[in-house]
Formats: sequence, C-alpha cells, structure tokens
Amino acid sequence: MIESVSISHHIQKHIIDVLMYTEIARFRDLRPPRVDTNLFSYHLQNLLKAKLVEKVEGGYTLSTAGLSYVDRVSTEQKTIRKQPKIITMLVVQNSDGDVLLQKRDKQPYINEWTLPYGKLHIDDVTLRAAAEREAMEKLGIFNESLEYAGDCYIRVTTGGELLSTTLAHVFRMYEDDIKNSDILQWVRPHKLASYRLAPAVEEVVARTFFKDIHFFEEFNAERL
Repeated sequence: MIESVSISHHIQKHIIDVLMYTEIARFRDLRPPRVDTNLFSYHLQNLLKAKLVEKVEGGYTLSTAGLSYVDRVSTEQKTIRKQPKIITMLVVQNSDGDVLLQKRDKQPYINEWTLPYGKLHIDDVTLRAAAEREAMEKLGIFNESLEYAGDCYIRVTTGGELLSTTLAHVFRMYEDDIKNSDILQWVRPHKLASYRLAPAVEEVVARTFFKDIHFFEEFNAERL
C-alpha cells in the first residue's frame, strides 16, 4: 500500500523530486551531480522494483503508485502524509463571466489546468485567511469580495488504484485585474471542456455557480 512507502535515501529522493516536476525525464537528467553511474543505477532500479517509477518511451516517469505517492508526500522531506490533502480553492470570475484557470507545474496532473488553490497551513488562523494568502501567493492580489462558497471532497482513482484524495474549501471571488499568461487563462465556462483539466474542475465551477450558501459535494473521478 502507498501508506507504507518510505523513501529515505537522498539519491532516490532526488529522482522522485525530478519526476515530480516533469512528465518524462531521461536517465542523465535523473542522475544527481557527481554521483557514480553504477550507484545511481542501483537506486533507480530500486524505485523501478518498488513500482514508483516506470520506464517509458523517451525515459522514465512516475507510475500510478508514484503519482499517488507524490500527491501525499511532503515536498521538502519526501515523507508520506497519511491524510487527504486539505486545500483552499478559488473560483475566480471577471466581469465578463470568464473563469480563471491555472496550469499545474508538478505531479500529479502536471500540465493540466485547475482552479487556483493551495494547501492549508497549520498557522492559517481561518479558512478565509488561508484563501486570502493563496490569492496573494498564486495571483498577486488581495480581493475583499472573496467569500466562502462550500466544500468538495475529490477522490481520484486510476485502474482501480487510489491516485489522490483532496478536501477543498471553495471560495468565490470577482476580479478584473488578472491578465492572461502561460500559467493563467481566462476561459468561457462553456469552453472548459476543451482544456486538459485536472479532476473535478468543471464540477466545482458548475456547483459554485448555483451560489448556494455553504454547499458540500463529493466527486469521484476515474482517470484512464
């Protein structure tokens, strides 16, 4: 089970760290600087045997188990987190009714479009304060119209294996001062399906549009 996985060796942590931020990496790109090739190969083989990494055309990538691992792991220590990821998620609209998407830059779901979000910190005094902090960190803005919309529990499986579980505290806000960029895109709601989306993005947007007070929804997604 994923919960029992523990990566302690610094070479294996380096390999996982590289693959966390790319879809496929070549052998030479995974090897840490000044590490003997045979020693590196030994640790790469251990990750392959543990089925956290798999060899594909063009190099190496995280397996389903590896993707599930990095979704739970502490980015700094590479130690497993046994609880679902808890985040604040922002449904941002402009005066034209467009929805703001943000491109993910790490696994799982790298290069997929999601709603701006961030993990809850232990020192966040309130959920609103956490959402305000993420708006500043991710979007560079402070928005007084930010309001709590509800909660979503998002569970994703692939091939019968658990990939990720996330509890999202959803906030809505309205903003016209954000510009399109490589990682931020305004999208018409009816065109969301044309984007490569992370799980439950369309469902969360649709549910938020009802503007009910404090909704709760559970979404189960199966990835191919």
